[in-house]
Amino acid sequence: MRKTHPLVYFTLLAGIVLSAFPLYWLFVVATRANDVVGDWPPPLAPGPNFGDNVGRLFAAEDANFLLGLWNSLLSSAVITVSVVFFSSLAGFAFAKLKFRGRNGLLLVILATMMIPVQMGIIPLYMIMVELGWQNRMEAIIVPALVSAFGVFLMRQYAEQAVPDELIEAARIDGCSTFRTFWSIVLPALRPGAAVLGLFTFMGAWNEFLWPLAVLEADNPTVQFSLSQLSTTYYTDYTLMFTGALIATVPLLLVFVAFGRQIIGGIMEGAVKA
Repeated sequence: MRKTHPLVYFTLLAGIVLSAFPLYWLFVVATRANDVVGDWPPPLAPGPNFGDNVGRLFAAEDANFLLGLWNSLLSSAVITVSVVFFSSLAGFAFAKLKFRGRNGLLLVILATMMIPVQMGIIPLYMIMVELGWQNRMEAIIVPALVSAFGVFLMRQYAEQAVPDELIEAARIDGCSTFRTFWSIVLPALRPGAAVLGLFTFMGAWNEFLWPLAVLEADNPTVQFSLSQLSTTYYTDYTLMFTGALIATVPLLLVFVAFGRQIIGGIMEGAVKA
């Protein structure tokens, strides 16, 4: 095997440091008092105030941070499961099933991706008003249960990952279409579904504009709660950094969980090959 050049290790190490330093600085400020934000050179060692900052964060009545965490966790989990399931099902149908109008329907789905999200906020808000879903989590969850990008991604993945012979063998064994999808196709789509689930959860967790439009301060998501920590006249940066740090932890956990699924699916495919 050819020996790796030291420059490769240096480049990788520099990339890791540059990527991880903002998170570390977020942690450092969250553990200190508010007067260190403008210090130069900035302090690089954690301080003793993390417990106090967390207590002040959850005690801030205007932010409702704990409720925001729960609402974001609930909505992101439901949206992720729904998008992965329906996108995998639709992707399988568009990739492997023959039916009239298949290409036309796929073009319609792709066309919806070209419409900016901001253009749909006003009509979507009017629909929520008619349904009586203002300041309710249904307004956040229901419009995001299906993703056009997810359908396209899973269609492309199913086209390559699922052989036609495998589906034909399942039909010969007497499997229905849904049983073929559930028992044969869905396990083969696991790496692609893990990627889609990761992106979907991150997008739903970080969503800010739509919750800001349809929710109120007494029933926020976590991003809405973070925005409430900043006022017109004064910004408590340690409080905001503490909230941002806590809000980042679920994303890291989901990334670790889905990352293992991605690597596991790739290695499983390599072993079978």
